Amino acid sequence: MKLTLYTDGGSRHNPGPAALGVVIKDQNGKILTHYGEFLGNQTNNYAEYMAIISALKKAYELGALDVDCVADSKLIVEQLKGNWRVKEPTLQKLFIQAWNELQKFKHYTLRHTLRAGNKEADAEVNKILDAIVGPKSNH
Repeated sequence: MKLTLYTDGGSRHNPGPAALGVVIKDQNGKILTHYGEFLGNQTNNYAEYMAIISALKKAYELGALDVDCVADSKLIVEQLKGNWRVKEPTLQKLFIQAWNELQKFKHYTLRHTLRAGNKEADAEVNKILDAIVGPKSNH
């Protein structure tokens, strides 16, 4: 079974209150699950990594053999593809967790998208953060 994983992470005031958002779809584009999770005070990059780790674990639980990971964090995608180095110690640990999760699948792809291509996962992040810290101001 092939699943598409849309992931996003965000923090307000980086670092600050952070959350992850995940939307998992089947091959027909039907949403199988979607959720957000509060992560406490963290950086945006921490939240992005936690989102992909969470999505990979959920996809494995759902029985996926093949995953297409879509994220709007170019940093995370390029690091997991091996194109960019992971210098920050906390991110190095998260990189290893994400890498190990990826190895559970027969096949995987990692794709970067612009925020507009990841609206559903972004909405999950904002739903959590809005509930905890209030709506984002536009100032």
